[in-house]
Amino acid sequence: MAGGAQTRQAEAGKRYDVFHTDCPARDVVDHVTSRWGVWVLISLRSNSLRFYELRDSIQGISEKMLAQTLRALVQDGLVWREVEPTAPPQVTYGLTEFGRDVGEPLTELFDRITRRLPSAAQ
Repeated sequence: MAGGAQTRQAEAGKRYDVFHTDCPARDVVDHVTSRWGVWVLISLRSNSLRFYELRDSIQGISEKMLAQTLRALVQDGLVWREVEPTAPPQVTYGLTEFGRDVGEPLTELFDRITRRLPSAAQ
């Protein structure tokens, strides 16, 4: 996680200017709110998953987009990645503490929306 966006510190007492195009916090927000970023964070909210389990849990995502999204979220420090030295390598992903913190309001939003929608049986 070293070098992740959450570890970069603003000057003491100052907050990031998220409206400035060079703000590192803006990049994290862009990754989290990207088309697939939200779904990755929600899918990992309960437990860690291997790459193909994660792909199967998010219908419609291609392997390429999943790999790109995971790469960005790992770089931001929201998701951890563990490679098991097997043949072929097994890669597992999960949420870091920062990822859980950011994902919590997304999960609440998801839960509020699904509670308010009419029943799927209707």
